[in-house]
Amino acid sequence: MDEEYDVIVLGTGLKECILSGLLSVDGLKVLHMDKNDYYGGESSSLNLIQLWKRFRGNDQPPEELGTSKEYNVDMIPKFAMANGTLVRVLIHTDVTKYLNFKAVDGSFVYNKGKIYKVPATDVEALKSPLMGLFEKRRARKFFLYVQDFEETDPKTHEGMDLNKITAKEFIAKYELEDDTIDFIGHALALCTDDNYLAQPAMDFIKRVKLYAESLARFQAGSPYIYPLYGLGELPQAFARLSAVYGGTYMLNKPQCKVEFDEGGKVVGVTSEGETAKCKKVVCDPSYLPDKVQKVGKVARAICIMSHPIPNTNDSHSAQVILPQKQLGRKSDMYLFCCSYSHNVAPKGKYIAFVSTEAETDDPESELKPGVDILGAVDEIFYETYDRFVPSHDSAADNCFISKSYDSTTHFESTVMDVLDMYSKITGKVIDLSVDLSAASATAEE
Repeated sequence: MDEEYDVIVLGTGLKECILSGLLSVDGLKVLHMDKNDYYGGESSSLNLIQLWKRFRGNDQPPEELGTSKEYNVDMIPKFAMANGTLVRVLIHTDVTKYLNFKAVDGSFVYNKGKIYKVPATDVEALKSPLMGLFEKRRARKFFLYVQDFEETDPKTHEGMDLNKITAKEFIAKYELEDDTIDFIGHALALCTDDNYLAQPAMDFIKRVKLYAESLARFQAGSPYIYPLYGLGELPQAFARLSAVYGGTYMLNKPQCKVEFDEGGKVVGVTSEGETAKCKKVVCDPSYLPDKVQKVGKVARAICIMSHPIPNTNDSHSAQVILPQKQLGRKSDMYLFCCSYSHNVAPKGKYIAFVSTEAETDDPESELKPGVDILGAVDEIFYETYDRFVPSHDSAADNCFISKSYDSTTHFESTVMDVLDMYSKITGKVIDLSVDLSAASATAEE
């Protein structure tokens, strides 16, 4: 271990593994360590016995739930947008060869006590029971604008400076009702609160367009894809990638202590009496607790069921977004469901998650609106975890700390954090202009 590395990465969470892969591909000498004896950190994938140990304190799950090893329960479940940034990163690094993705069946939104398929095109807008007749026509015009929109072709902007006008001003031109704005902002643009309305319209339009293009990609019922056997496959795929480029991996390294010089700059990491020297450290918040601050917490329920989420057209995999306004909350609630069709549970079993940014100290009553939608559950586990963000100057100490995972059930915010960290570490912006069709074969079944 007494070698010098360009970067030492601590923790094998998803963000750390993607960064380790990207930096290795760039030709940097990377050492990757984890205090646990398994991959994934917070974003690991558990079998049934591991799930019971973590939440019930024993290793005796009921026999009627089936074989332990047939379960791959993701602790941070997130779907990937088919044309989204994560897929671009996977293609850019050629990690797609280690993974098999499959399209997700359904994308839904909760409105006035009912669940509806999210309409994302002019054709779907006209069919959607979410809107009345006149509203459908107005929404159709909005979707046609987004469909024809090209950021580099000002003609498609129809005379609007989309970096100047706000999303609210742009939406006002279509005279859409509040409920329509609600589902477009939260279930299509995937904004986590209503702050986007005061931001420039450009980002909002690009987000809606990404959703529509991802939906068209595999002609499935949603714009999302998900790996067979769950997300636990992702960190391992990036670990393989890093190894191909000469990166070194060490699991089960207790007490990884980051060492600094007198000026406060990182010089290495010590574990079991040996120190590896390095210029930079990348880690999750648990490795440098004095350099992060708590900004909130996530409440979630993990459920094992014997049926799909009711009113989702029997989708074997689905996301349901419950916008904050619909529940009288400050933050959205997310439902995530996956099943044996993605090989994350035995035949006939479904894994569902309900998650939200916690606003109280009582996850059970706070998550009730989401859990009620699920119908009968075989088993349910509740948990909260704190969310941390870095509070130090990474340029001063050369430590680059990832943010904790948020409550969203899609990858967009996670990957933005990775790309932001990559730019800080390397001083350059990653070029993700890739041929998206390179991932098509793996995503279709």
